[in-house]
Amino acid sequence: MRWLYHTTVAVSRRAWRQLTSMRTALVLLFLLAVAAIPGSVLPQRTVSPEKVRTYLDTHQQWGPTLDRLFFFDVYGSPWFSAIYLLLFVSLVGCLVPRFRSHITALVKQPPKAPKRLDRLPAHTTLPGPATPETADRIRRVLKKRRFRTTVRRDGDVTEISAEKGYLKETGNLVFHFALLSLLLGVAYGSWFGWHGNRLLVRGDDFAFCNTLLNYDEHALGAQVGENDLPRFCLRMDKFTATYLPNGQPISYRADVNVKQHGRESNQVLQVNDPLRLDGANVSLLGHGYAPILKYTDKYGKSSVNVTPFLPSDGLLTSQGVATFPDVNINPQTGTRDDKSQIGFSGVYVPTLPSDPSVNSSAFPAENDPRIMLQTYQGVLGFDAGAPLSVYTLDTRQIEAGRLTKFGSPMALKPGETGTLPDGTTVEFAGTVQWISISIRHDPGQPIVLGGSVALLVGLLGSLGGKRRRIFFRISPTGVTAGGLPRSDYPGFADEFDEIVRATAPATSVPEQVPQTEDVEEVV
Repeated sequence: MRWLYHTTVAVSRRAWRQLTSMRTALVLLFLLAVAAIPGSVLPQRTVSPEKVRTYLDTHQQWGPTLDRLFFFDVYGSPWFSAIYLLLFVSLVGCLVPRFRSHITALVKQPPKAPKRLDRLPAHTTLPGPATPETADRIRRVLKKRRFRTTVRRDGDVTEISAEKGYLKETGNLVFHFALLSLLLGVAYGSWFGWHGNRLLVRGDDFAFCNTLLNYDEHALGAQVGENDLPRFCLRMDKFTATYLPNGQPISYRADVNVKQHGRESNQVLQVNDPLRLDGANVSLLGHGYAPILKYTDKYGKSSVNVTPFLPSDGLLTSQGVATFPDVNINPQTGTRDDKSQIGFSGVYVPTLPSDPSVNSSAFPAENDPRIMLQTYQGVLGFDAGAPLSVYTLDTRQIEAGRLTKFGSPMALKPGETGTLPDGTTVEFAGTVQWISISIRHDPGQPIVLGGSVALLVGLLGSLGGKRRRIFFRISPTGVTAGGLPRSDYPGFADEFDEIVRATAPATSVPEQVPQTEDVEEVV
């Protein structure tokens, strides 16, 4: 069994060395970037489950296969987590030995001068005999240029070793440790963070409180429960938007009322200026219109529906539906026809275009609003138990013939009323504005921010640092000098020449020796 033990240990060591190599870390970093591409291209269930359902309905051939492969939950998939974990282990295993070696190099003295200084890439000889103050003069010059120096004496020979440029390796390590902190920050945020999206309609009757049931879409971290959400409520009181003549928005401003810790306050919410609450940030994403439709059934009962319509273009041409499932009920018997529910599929344009053939709004503000409605009558499908979208009618009911078109399309101005074939009416009472907000708590943001700053600082240090060594040997017969760059440094020859001239006596000129190419490096 000894051979099996030794074989296992040898294979494990080889695998560990391969995993902790910088080449493997770069490959894993590239794989992580490639693995994140589906998360940017395809809708993600943690961000927009509604879009995922729409994608699956539209792509019934490829959709289920992609779903089984976690392409709609990329960042929580086993394969993405495996790459992420391997990259983290690879960076730790690669950086810890380099950090230990770097600290050792910082505290130990520069190495001894090689025996043959003339074999170094840059070398020269200072003419004339050395004087007692030569070593001190050379050391002062090197110290002034921030070189780490060490003086060694062996009989009548004095050697000075100088070293500079550890900023390059320090910056390199800072860069990679910053990358490691970014991974930690993202992982910490995904475990202890949460976020949710909500469409908030203006008015007192549409207040939002921070509970999971009130979110349109939400995602909680692995270590976050519903009771961990901070308690606050929001209400939008007013929304103001300004536009350029071509319809491009200039500013969005939402005046909201915030209730937190038993106190109310009026706040302003704008794009790129989130509302910072205790434990959450509220960001303004967009806005639109919610038409107010009043339907009066054949028994004279009126029902009001306020449903947000979703914009389909930048000029806020909006589409949506308004459903009335509890209408046409006989007040005496409490019964109704099984196919007497009413639904409206509509398109709303804030400004009617001058050309009626143009199926879009002419301007995003409500200058000349119209709503185009198509009535459907039958079974809306709310009693089937299947989840339904509030923005579209149930296509399954339409395809089965249980929900059919009823009457002709109609176009209504605010305040106008349309009459259906059975004598019932629908009134377009106007609109209220809505905003879409994103509420997010990410405790990993400070870590990611600090890591990003450190990453840039480390990158600058790595690119700007130039490590090099210079040696002087002082003997009764004269002074010889040599130096070599420890990294790519085209200006080392000029720096070496300047140092030699500065260390030479004022009356002497050092003998210039041409640099040699492809010289073996001597440490």
